[in-house]
This record gives sequence, structure tokens and C-alpha cells, in this order.
Amino acid sequence: MITAIVLIHAATDSIPETAQAIADIDGVSEVYSCAGDVDLVAILRVSSHERLAEVIPGQIGKIPGVVDTVTHIAFRSYSSADTESAFDIGIDGD
Repeated sequence: MITAIVLIHAATDSIPETAQAIADIDGVSEVYSCAGDVDLVAILRVSSHERLAEVIPGQIGKIPGVVDTVTHIAFRSYSSADTESAFDIGIDGD
């Protein structure tokens, strides 16, 4: 599974509609509206790089209101749950 983070600049007057249209695309797991340098952040989880090519320029880039995209491909995921399990040696704390 490939995870990509897509930073999206959108037309200000259509952010909610643009975000929903992006969220409705197969392979897009989440879309966040945010403050800062970009208007929307989309999280994609797809099976191949070819699918990224279909989704990002082929679908997201063609949605009305999308002005520009920048894509970052994730190599590895980290979370506090991952860190805790790495140090779990199976001894109960009773």
C-alpha cells in the first residue's frame, strides 16, 4: 500500500465543494481543510504508483476549484502505538 500526502491549493470560494469532490474519489482516505500555506490536505492510500498517477493528475487535478497540487509519498509510518509496541516484552504490569 502506498500512502501519499497531497497538498492542494484551491479556489477560496469553493473549498467545501472541492474538498468533498476529492473525498469522494476512490483511494482518497481523508481530506482536511486547513490554515497555512495550503487550503486542503488529502491522504491517499493506493496499491500502486500507477494508481497515484491516475488519481492525482487524472482526477484531483481536474476537479473544479483545484488550482495546484504538491505530492509527498510516505516511506514509513510512525505513531505512539508503534513506539509502545516496540518496547512491549509481554510482561504484565500487575
